[in-house]
Amino acid sequence: MKVVKFGGSSMADAGQYRKVRDILMADTDRKVVVVSAPGKRFSGDHKLTDLLYLCYAHIQYGVDCSGIFDMIANRYLDIRDELGLQLRLEPELEELKRRIDAKQVTREELVSRGEYFSAKLMADYLGFQFVDAADWVKFRLDGTVNQEQTYEALRNHVLMGYGAVIPGFYGAMPDGAIHTFSRGGSDITGALAAAALDAAVYENWTDVSGILMADPRLVDNPQAIPEVTYDELRELSYSGAQVLHEDSIFPVREKNIPVNIRNTNQPDAPGTMIQESFQGDCDPERFITGITGKRDFSIISLSKRGMSNQVGVLRRVLTVLERHNISVDYVPNGIDNVSVVLPTQAIEKDLYTIMAEIQQEAEPDTLDVHHHIAVVAAVGRKMAFRPGISGKIFAALGESGINIRMINQGPDELNIIFGVDNDDFQDAIRVLYNSFVTK
Repeated sequence: MKVVKFGGSSMADAGQYRKVRDILMADTDRKVVVVSAPGKRFSGDHKLTDLLYLCYAHIQYGVDCSGIFDMIANRYLDIRDELGLQLRLEPELEELKRRIDAKQVTREELVSRGEYFSAKLMADYLGFQFVDAADWVKFRLDGTVNQEQTYEALRNHVLMGYGAVIPGFYGAMPDGAIHTFSRGGSDITGALAAAALDAAVYENWTDVSGILMADPRLVDNPQAIPEVTYDELRELSYSGAQVLHEDSIFPVREKNIPVNIRNTNQPDAPGTMIQESFQGDCDPERFITGITGKRDFSIISLSKRGMSNQVGVLRRVLTVLERHNISVDYVPNGIDNVSVVLPTQAIEKDLYTIMAEIQQEAEPDTLDVHHHIAVVAAVGRKMAFRPGISGKIFAALGESGINIRMINQGPDELNIIFGVDNDDFQDAIRVLYNSFVTK
């Protein structure tokens, strides 16, 4: 049995609903469907969740939101009518509007209705069972998911062997009040459902054919990653790639359930398969899994004669940053020098205070800060088995006139991280992609 989740772009209009139906009918193992609220139909359109947040903002300021609510209601009614469904949504929509006008609806309940009505329509269209997320996603008082209760509740609600449609994004507190995940929470709902039902695969359908090897805003038509481990995915996510957040796949990783990222608009594309490890190798010649990065870092560097023989210098630096509630991303070092790499935004407000405290605590011979640094990461589980990879990467950058400002590599050799000037960021990504992916 497969659990499948469809994102907002897959639910945007009646045409997308038809694509979802075709995908489900193509594989009878796809029994449990988790859906998001309708997304944008075209450039300049609105996501329904955004409209619901806007509607609540109007309520808070005592402004009539009837016009916005009508836009929301009409999106659902248009989908229903175009699909030729007989589902009576009007009574529930009218009751919701009455409660909005009476200020009887919470912010979280209101925004959750995007997924709720989306799932109601999809269940009716497919002839599947509708299972309200509030009936099985159980939150504790602190807002964390009670997995044991959640899994048991879903197993009790889903009629195994029959199709079920579940709204994503929300669940219920112990008192029954609606509580939502953070944005993108439908991914978490899908993973919870897959884990609860011990699915063979969790398919996450979106508008791209898998996780891309590089940012399409920086590289033209980057290839999709066919296979990626959870560890590689975490490295890519941490270094800046727009991929599934680790919280959204923790439930399935915990049960070793593979995740398959697919494209609703290109259903024949295999997408990206994510799992703990792979026995075979779909492309033995490719050793870089993905290339990513972020701009706007700063490097605080200090040197001190004989530092390698002194205990606690780095600890004193990190203690200063901890006092200011600043997390460090990377710590490249030498014999008598050490650097900390961290987002510029984190230190710019208290920079002079931080530098003065480091000077007092660590007593370095030199202390400098360098801004406008971009961090680039080449990630790949197979790099550890290829001698000379770092040299090839740095040679390719050097031939393109890109100066390297910082180098960092972990002992597992899962990634090679280096810093360049912000102005060289896009060129660095392109050089690596063209040198090691397209060949």
